[in-house]
Amino acid sequence: MHQWYLKHCKKAVIKPLLHIIKLFSLRREKFYRFIKEVTGLSPGNIDIYKQAFVHKSAMIRGKDKRFVNNERLEYLGDAMLGAIVANKLYHHFPNKNEGFLTKTRSRIVNRSLLNDIALKMGLGKWVNAQSKIDISQTSILGDALEALIGAVYVDKGYQVCEEFVLEKIVEQYVDLKTVAKKDSNYKSLLIERGQKSKKSVHFITEEKHISEGEATTFVARAAIDGEVIGQGEGFSKKEAQQNAARNALKELRQRQSK
Repeated sequence: MHQWYLKHCKKAVIKPLLHIIKLFSLRREKFYRFIKEVTGLSPGNIDIYKQAFVHKSAMIRGKDKRFVNNERLEYLGDAMLGAIVANKLYHHFPNKNEGFLTKTRSRIVNRSLLNDIALKMGLGKWVNAQSKIDISQTSILGDALEALIGAVYVDKGYQVCEEFVLEKIVEQYVDLKTVAKKDSNYKSLLIERGQKSKKSVHFITEEKHISEGEATTFVARAAIDGEVIGQGEGFSKKEAQQNAARNALKELRQRQSK
């Protein structure tokens, strides 16, 4: 009786454990295939890619027991993206001056465009962030894309990273001619629109109430002549105001089309 009990107890413990291990292995395999598909590369160090998708609001412990997130990789990816895009624009527009090149580069590395590209690439389903955060209203996706670029650089080096950025990001998702003519500073666009119609534009920005341990976020409201017509959130006041201005411009366009 005693042996029978022990045998069935072991089964009751081992079976769920094996199921968990199997699910973990399947998810790891799916993530590997996703990275290979989205980058066109076979990852050497898969852990560095996993780290690229960990937002600071959901830090994990690394192999050295320290908490890690994607901020360091984001910093690296931001630098790589800026340099690669700058070089591309320098050769693509040989007759344009420094001011034009700087503006065009800033529009390509703009958070709004990076968020859109990251969404189209399918990065959202792998981002690890607090469940309470609406990542569509933040720069989390764009940050993850930059961190992914940083991960490719760490894993494969500059030349491969450059090929990834140009072939899988710029060539697939960026129309250089269109971007060169487009202004994506939504706050400036809203202010200019207000000035043309002789209406006052101002932003009300405040820190969002959060629970202990959560990342600080801000809420901004864009008002025209005292009427709030757009609201946005972000991890900085600037990001929140840009999102509020973007939503305000969208609302104005909808009103005009009615």
